[in-house]
Amino acid sequence: MNFFWYNIWVFFEMRYFFLFVIFVFSCEERELDEVQISAHKFEILSLGDSYTIGQGVCEDCGYPRQLIDSLRVLHSLDTFNLEVIAQNGWTTSSLLSNIEVSEIEKKNIVTLMIGVNNQYWGLPFDQYENEFEELISTSISLTKSQNSDDLIVISIPDWAYTSLGQNYNLEFISGQIESYNQFAQNYCYENNISYVYITDITRLGLNQPELVAPDGLHPSATAHTLFVNRILPVIEQKIYRTQ
Repeated sequence: MNFFWYNIWVFFEMRYFFLFVIFVFSCEERELDEVQISAHKFEILSLGDSYTIGQGVCEDCGYPRQLIDSLRVLHSLDTFNLEVIAQNGWTTSSLLSNIEVSEIEKKNIVTLMIGVNNQYWGLPFDQYENEFEELISTSISLTKSQNSDDLIVISIPDWAYTSLGQNYNLEFISGQIESYNQFAQNYCYENNISYVYITDITRLGLNQPELVAPDGLHPSATAHTLFVNRILPVIEQKIYRTQ
């Protein structure tokens, strides 16, 4: 190959090389843009009582925190933040009095699990009915959409099936818990609100003691994981329905 043709060959080789480099960088920029476009931020609020804070298990073992951790793993490009308004022993009245609507930033999703302490303290059932409806309205007002589509109600666990619950009348407790859950379920179905039933998991506590926390009363971290398995798909469907 003489010098002239060699220069021609080098010219075309370099030309295609630079075209290739430009193509690669263009693809990377498009991929970066796609990542930036697809990233979203979601805010979740969990309302409730001792079950919601994960009483009896580690700080990160309750179902709200496990939900957030699962979402972060499954949707690593997105950001998920959690706020919890709950405390051990809270009744429907306690929860209502501790929600400062004007001070809470609106959320993409709100979850609600409440009522076990109404049952435990033997409060009037109609108090639960009235305050449950009020909590539904309050919960909806805390969503960004102001729509019941972004609210999830979770059934009350049955503490009769724990070692401490054995000191009480199992059938009586379980029957009352069922009444509370049946009211909540009917209300949710009539008003197109998502309702997730997890009570049956807690009723395995006597045969599967690993589902009960070391305190002998609350669900274990394993039980909370099983709650998440049912709640997670509902949340995913809601937050990604318009994405």
